[in-house]
Amino acid sequence: MIEDPLGCVEYDETGQGPSLLLVPGSCSTGSAWRAVTVALEGRYRTIATSLPGYGGTAERRTGADRSIGLVAEAIERAISQAGSPVNLVGHSFGGEVALAVALRGRVELHSLAIFEAPAPDMLRAFGRTEPYGRFRAMTEAYLSDFGSGNREAIGAMIDFYGGPGTFASWPRQIRSHVANATATNILDWQSAYGAGYDPDALAELKLPVLVVVGGESHPAVREANSLIADAIPGAAFATIEGASHFMLATHPKEVASLIVRHVSR
Repeated sequence: MIEDPLGCVEYDETGQGPSLLLVPGSCSTGSAWRAVTVALEGRYRTIATSLPGYGGTAERRTGADRSIGLVAEAIERAISQAGSPVNLVGHSFGGEVALAVALRGRVELHSLAIFEAPAPDMLRAFGRTEPYGRFRAMTEAYLSDFGSGNREAIGAMIDFYGGPGTFASWPRQIRSHVANATATNILDWQSAYGAGYDPDALAELKLPVLVVVGGESHPAVREANSLIADAIPGAAFATIEGASHFMLATHPKEVASLIVRHVSR
């Protein structure tokens, strides 16, 4: 653990080689990257962490500030602990936070890889009202359902990402873990909807960037990520065919292969 005035930050380092800092998404911990790390076959120094409110990373959005910058600070703390520039890799909301870290420019990065960032504010910034509306309709229905007492209301969000029936197909223990994380996930959505992307700032990013989506992922998610890649000069865009949002578990070898190629650039 890393001690920090705003609370501990999870930090788990293994291996040698170029440094990869792996950021999971909502409702996950650094262990979400385990299958990908195995597929990397020990070629890298891998550093796993968790977002605020998950695993060993303390929640820091305890007051009125729910900004994504506050979440990014925790990841910046882990990068500083690494002691050298890292290749920053994020999945889902972790990918959006990784993008926020790059845009803030407060730590040095070798490269950035984003796997399926939700990024609804990216759609809003570029005037994509229809897919932005899909994100809004999903989250508003989810929050209303949770407010009405449905403990498993988060299942609608999981199915939005993974397709109908995804949540129901998961083992009971995993469904319970995800449901228990609902309050923190709601904070994540508040942070995501306040990201406020500036196209000019995206155009000024000067590092290698890879953006990845699943071929079976929700169209709104694919469009948001396509916009990220288009807005950053020289960014690479890739699709993992047959994968949906939860590609770290279903397609770890493909994820690892894209990371290897990206870092080798």
